[in-house]
Amino acid sequence: MTIHREGYLIILISALILGGIQVGNYFLYKWLGWLWLFLLLTLGVLVMMYLVVQFFRIPKRTVKFEGNDISCPADGKVVVIEEIEETEYFKDKRIQISIFMSPLNVHANYNPISGIVKYVKYHPGLFLVAWHPKSSTDNERTTMVTEHANGKEVLFRQIAGAVARRICYYIQPNQTVTTGEEFGFIKFGSRIDVILPLDAKINVKIGDKVKGRITKLGELT
Repeated sequence: MTIHREGYLIILISALILGGIQVGNYFLYKWLGWLWLFLLLTLGVLVMMYLVVQFFRIPKRTVKFEGNDISCPADGKVVVIEEIEETEYFKDKRIQISIFMSPLNVHANYNPISGIVKYVKYHPGLFLVAWHPKSSTDNERTTMVTEHANGKEVLFRQIAGAVARRICYYIQPNQTVTTGEEFGFIKFGSRIDVILPLDAKINVKIGDKVKGRITKLGELT
């Protein structure tokens, strides 16, 4: 396991703040002499530091997918599988799979397919809770589309939530990408939508716990 580069500064700032709190806790203990309070606050500091560090963890995972497989782009829970009218890029009917990422999940995002990046657009917006029906169209988000070698295109969208306040993405149009390769990161809870052709085979169902680079969402046919 490693720590994601997006976490270095936040972890340092958190360590300084929590370290200051612990110093204050020590002097409070020397003044009041309440050992139980000192231990309780120390535990709280340690738990908070652990939560910050674990949020930016990147576990080592082996990517094994066939040519037409659609890899899960993020850790989380499948909360939506439905037919929609996609209005930003395709402007036709598609299948949407939405994955909710809690603050306890790994928050790196991975390319669902290999191919050529055709479209990347960042949209400023609101910060509705990630499971809100309008979060896909009203929240701050980044939309990306990759064209597979077979000509099929897959759209995937990073969506900020009520807590997530920064979306990071690292790919650009005309770039060649590989299944399971990292394309971005979302800080502190969020959602990923994957928009597939209607004839795509779906391998997951609502409520499934999924893992980026490991779970197979489906196949392009």
